Amino acid sequence: MNDAPVLVLAAGGTGGHMFPAQAVAETMLLRGWQVILSTDTRGSQYSAGFPEEVVVEIVSSGTFARPGLINKIFVPFYILTGIFAAYRGMRRRRPNVVVGFGGYPAIPAMGTAITLGIPCMLHEQNGVLGRVNGLFASRADKIISGTRPTRFPKNLKVQYVGNPVRQAVLKKHGSCYIQPGDYPMDLLVIGGSQGAKILSDIIPKAVALLLEPIRQNLRVSQQARVEDCKRVSEAYAKIGVRADVQSFFHDIPDRINRAQLVVSRSGASSIADISIIGRPSILVPLAAAIRDEQTANAQELVSSGAAILLTEDQFTPENVADQIQTILNDGKKAQSMADAALACAKPNAAVDIAAIIHDLVRGI
Repeated sequence: MNDAPVLVLAAGGTGGHMFPAQAVAETMLLRGWQVILSTDTRGSQYSAGFPEEVVVEIVSSGTFARPGLINKIFVPFYILTGIFAAYRGMRRRRPNVVVGFGGYPAIPAMGTAITLGIPCMLHEQNGVLGRVNGLFASRADKIISGTRPTRFPKNLKVQYVGNPVRQAVLKKHGSCYIQPGDYPMDLLVIGGSQGAKILSDIIPKAVALLLEPIRQNLRVSQQARVEDCKRVSEAYAKIGVRADVQSFFHDIPDRINRAQLVVSRSGASSIADISIIGRPSILVPLAAAIRDEQTANAQELVSSGAAILLTEDQFTPENVADQIQTILNDGKKAQSMADAALACAKPNAAVDIAAIIHDLVRGI
């Protein structure tokens, strides 16, 4: 019988929650722990990237963010069903620690852990405390943050550790940056796990405005929504720019590594990946974010000179083209931005989190 300690990772159904959970799973498995991922059906789509030793438990959940009155009415029932399932599972196989990474699918496991008196902690990736983490913050044994500064209620004691990144990203830590020049250059455009319409609308137009010497050397990798992929590909073909447009890239670390410049939403995981590898970036925070957490996420890179921030109102073809051209025309500036990004990285975040988990088990 396996008597290794058991860790439950409770994470929501987006890459922003799931990728840090994956990083912790990889680290804890190396330390001999059993790891269980508690998520919903949407989150399970990301579980393919987790090590095969991780047990995936799918629980019922829901979110008020989805449209439709019927959905909102049934959300509490979905979550309650998930809590009953998580309760039965933890009574049967009592974990040593539960770690919540936010998102509605984390509610069943976190709620059950608190009810059963199981040590639990929260990891907040963003620069603003999320709704679900906020529900459990006052009851958690430990709260750690991935972005500095993060806005927390003053009565909470929080330890900053950074956002853990997957081993595939960590292997590229500080890899050599090839400055832009008169040779093929890579532009990577990523908009979160589902792409972003504004990037699909604006970036091809911006690239069309670039001076010929830059445009003819440019190779674009762009993440777009499924329904946008064809039109984005056609837009690049029309201006004679080589482009690989997909709805999801499974090799993001390699593409960041090759890039002379990254244009991205400023989700916490994207910021962490860009920092760990060390690349210049243009960041466009999601304007629809209720707590404006993506602007908060970007602040450290922007203030350090590693990134340019453009709000959605500022994200016009002309402004974007001007910023791309400024960076790709100046190798020294691009190198300085890459170095500044790397200086913001927290490559030991997963190891630090592992140490905190061990301390929770020992009651320290």
